[in-house]
Amino acid sequence: MDDISRRALLAATAAGGAVAVANAAGAQGADTIPQPQRPGHGGTDPGPRNLARDRQNPDLLVPPATDHGTLPNLRFSFSDSHLRQESGGWTRQVTTRELGISKNIAGVNMRLNAGGVRELHWHKAAEWAYMLYGTARITAIDSQGNNFVDDVGVGDLWYFPSGVPHSIQGLNPDGCEFLLVFDDGDFDEDNTFLLSDWFKHTPNDVLAKNFGVSGSAFGHVPDPGELYIFSNAAPGALASDKIAGAKPVPQSFSHRMMAQEPIKTKSGTVRITDTRLFPVSRTISAALVEVQPGGMREMHWHPNADEWQYYIEGQARMGVFAASGQARTFDFSAGDVGYVPFAMGHYVENTGTTPLRFLEVFNSSYYADVSLSQWLALTPPELVQAHLKFDQQTLAAFRKEKVPVVPG
Repeated sequence: MDDISRRALLAATAAGGAVAVANAAGAQGADTIPQPQRPGHGGTDPGPRNLARDRQNPDLLVPPATDHGTLPNLRFSFSDSHLRQESGGWTRQVTTRELGISKNIAGVNMRLNAGGVRELHWHKAAEWAYMLYGTARITAIDSQGNNFVDDVGVGDLWYFPSGVPHSIQGLNPDGCEFLLVFDDGDFDEDNTFLLSDWFKHTPNDVLAKNFGVSGSAFGHVPDPGELYIFSNAAPGALASDKIAGAKPVPQSFSHRMMAQEPIKTKSGTVRITDTRLFPVSRTISAALVEVQPGGMREMHWHPNADEWQYYIEGQARMGVFAASGQARTFDFSAGDVGYVPFAMGHYVENTGTTPLRFLEVFNSSYYADVSLSQWLALTPPELVQAHLKFDQQTLAAFRKEKVPVVPG
């Protein structure tokens, strides 16, 4: 059998299999295989197609009729990122390379096993972090030689300003996982300043002169390829890593976000952390949003910065309005990143049956949002009625107080 005949046979077999699958699906229910159509619009997709992706993104397959225009992609999943595996854990990142619209913020998802160390390093971008799992020990010094050592757990934050050298280590019993956010969309974790890398590229006699020891002392410094994220024994109690006589940093590099009293509504909570509560975090502010099933992060926009999102758990739908008739809708699951460019109106709806939790992160010292409902409630009703032709009952329903999470 020649190549052309073999390909024809394989194509026919595949087509027959597709028909069989379609017939089986029809027997199980018309909605088993989603199709890119709604009444009077679209049509079926015989394939090839990625059904798993279509099921994860129903609002891309069948956009709401209100979607319009060519708004760029505002979603990327860490599951689609390259994962770098090392002896002490793993790491992956979402930068402008993966999500082109995100010019001001990049994100890194990292796992450190118990004892695993993210090598002593520093970088040009400031680093903000949210702990997702387990516990970690973080260390740093500032430019005045003040010292910082702390243990952080789930829901805790840290922030290391640009140029501040630091380390992270997973603690017993099972290390940690965390999200890192950097105030530069072009950040690349492979371009950090590593301790071992500088030693490798400095002559031994210079090292000896700098530290006042023999040059032979530097003969066993590991190659940078052996470190980055490497295995080590888990440290003891926090007190054992305190440096005698060291002065503490004047502003803590860590913050207990979950200890904050949240803004509570009938259908969720919001915790906002910016320089008012975490003074050292001068370039990153954030909100942790929890939405109960059926609830929604209200229609709003941010007057001061783009919004970078990380979805921690649950399922969500986000609609974004970009002016000039531009609007798109995206679907999100745990581990996904979302993005809303500066000043664009949007909402985030819980489309699942379990609580939705996600982070809103901003390259700004302060958090700010404008509520659509509050704006209309605090505008003379005659003016609003002239624009939208609402009746008095509808106008009276608008809320003068901001309600960040509204019920279904």
